[in-house]
Amino acid sequence: MDEKTLGKRLQLARKRAGLTQQELCQKAGLSYSTLAKIERGAIKTPSVFTVAHIAAATGTPLESLLDAQTLNLGSPAPTNTKKRSKSGVRFVYFDVNDTLVRFFHRAFAEIAQLSGHPSDMVETVFWRHHTGVSTGRTSLEDFNRVFAKDLGLDNLDWRKYYLENVEPMPDVKEFVEWAAENYELGLLSNNLPGLIDEMIKNGTLPNVKYDAVVDSSKTGLLKPDPKIFEAAQQLANMPAGEILLIDNDRPNLIAADQLGWQVIWFDDLDPAGSIARAKEALAF
Repeated sequence: MDEKTLGKRLQLARKRAGLTQQELCQKAGLSYSTLAKIERGAIKTPSVFTVAHIAAATGTPLESLLDAQTLNLGSPAPTNTKKRSKSGVRFVYFDVNDTLVRFFHRAFAEIAQLSGHPSDMVETVFWRHHTGVSTGRTSLEDFNRVFAKDLGLDNLDWRKYYLENVEPMPDVKEFVEWAAENYELGLLSNNLPGLIDEMIKNGTLPNVKYDAVVDSSKTGLLKPDPKIFEAAQQLANMPAGEILLIDNDRPNLIAADQLGWQVIWFDDLDPAGSIARAKEALAF
């Protein structure tokens, strides 16, 4: 493998892990200049130990970054056991809210009771400030401050209300685990900073290997902007027609479909039926 190919693989692994170059340097114990040169392909034959640190920091199997000859292990590289569906899907992106989890709207009712305002007013205020924080332009702390101010409260912690009310969608854990065994998998979500990571850690979201996490608060883009789907496709490293999006929001599905993705509408009122349709689309 030449150094430019290796550099591209390492850059893709970093981006799939949602890390900036600076963040990866801190996690892997590398200097910024070294990592930048490796990703550009300017360092010929980086040490296996350096690549191993990057693999560990990005949660990527070392074998997928280096082939057996590079590692000098004298054994063949592991066989890719991932499937291709009859319809050609190789990569599945899941939406989060109202697809993998539900009931975050109950947080509005709790805040309404606290503030004395109607629940629909609380929701209106939330969406008023949502774009800034969910694209990372506003910090969660600043969002909480203006959210509380608009409701006449001294303080408010949206993270707390969200995490206490959100629940896994019924039967979805088993389906995602099955999908992770057979396909490359990703999350593609409009969400506030840190919530996806925390839900994976506490088990609200299935704790499987996600090959790509496209979080609006890290990309600075919101669905259904075509640019977020273009970024997601780059991270999937697949042709458009080999990617399936499972999402409850019609505008998101339309945007993905227009780029050539395959799509499945997830009906949060009928999760069992939605899972059945998704499994049929993923039959191999």
